[in-house]
Amino acid sequence: MKNQVGIALLVLGMTASPAQAEAGDVYLRLRGIMVAPNESSGSILPGFPGEEVKVDDSVMPEVDVTYMATDHIGFELIAATTKHAASGRTGTTGGIGKLASTWVLPPTLTAQYHPIPDGPVRPYVGAGINYTAFYSEDASDALEAAVGPTRVSMSDSWGWAGQVGVDVDLSKTLFLNLDVKYLDIDTTATLRTTAAGTQRVRVSLDPLVFGVGLGFRL
Repeated sequence: MKNQVGIALLVLGMTASPAQAEAGDVYLRLRGIMVAPNESSGSILPGFPGEEVKVDDSVMPEVDVTYMATDHIGFELIAATTKHAASGRTGTTGGIGKLASTWVLPPTLTAQYHPIPDGPVRPYVGAGINYTAFYSEDASDALEAAVGPTRVSMSDSWGWAGQVGVDVDLSKTLFLNLDVKYLDIDTTATLRTTAAGTQRVRVSLDPLVFGVGLGFRL
């Protein structure tokens, strides 16, 4: 499969008319992304020491805009929102299963370096910052059945971001894009329950974001 993908990209790169990246260019990319958290969790305290949480993956569409400040340097702003569920791993919370869900909005700005701006296959690397907002947090039915009505809140996060990707020309204005990002995201989830009082857990999400889609030269 990897060989087939590599051959397809090579053929596309050889047959497409090159669309040289130049200062002042603006690119719009539409991707499908999978956000895969590499979570590490503290204990749920004070009531459940030693019990941690896990966070599931999510697949969603994403849009980004890149402005080429020079032939080699671009600035990319991405916007996407994904929904994730947090579940207990062991013990009492593991028995409950899904504890809560939240929507995540992590606008991310990266500065990119494009080493081959005039080629039909144009790799790039980038680094920057992300601000992550959590919203529409909601306790699961299973959690509320166990501890009564529960309010959930999650703290927002600032962190760094890194990326690698490649654009492969399909025409002078259309290209295929493959992209992988790493986002540094940390949050504290607070659960205010009826039966168990206030519980808090610190979670480092630190997801990898895998994207594939089409780009357009505006």
